[in-house]
Amino acid sequence: MSNQIDTREFSINDYKAALQLWQRVEGIEIAEGDDQRGIAQFLERNPGLSRVAMDGSAVIGVALCGHDGRRGHIYHLAVDPDYQGRGLGKRLLHECLDSLRRVGLERAIIMVANDNPRGRGFWLRYGWEEIPGAVPMGIDL
Repeated sequence: MSNQIDTREFSINDYKAALQLWQRVEGIEIAEGDDQRGIAQFLERNPGLSRVAMDGSAVIGVALCGHDGRRGHIYHLAVDPDYQGRGLGKRLLHECLDSLRRVGLERAIIMVANDNPRGRGFWLRYGWEEIPGAVPMGIDL
């Protein structure tokens, strides 16, 4: 671990390292659309918004960020367990929010699993609010 952690735009070349990180971090669920092709499409539709944190050549943090033209969305924000508690998640979050502001958005949303109290605590700590009455729904296409 170094004291010099850099952040930059997420590239599809980071996919394998990001996937390994997501698999190691409690509370991150890999689902349909999270394969390399799906992430490549997401990045293409949302250029410059997603972030990675690097310690040398190692990916130690990831945040997928995009929007639908109305609302920003953040997915799979994860920090390597060895680097948690240093403000890196907050740093990635703020970089994503700044990017969304630059493209003219005024609100962002996330989904946190009910069985992820640590993740829920992270988001609440940084001012996110639960949306009363909202129930996540989905359908496989």
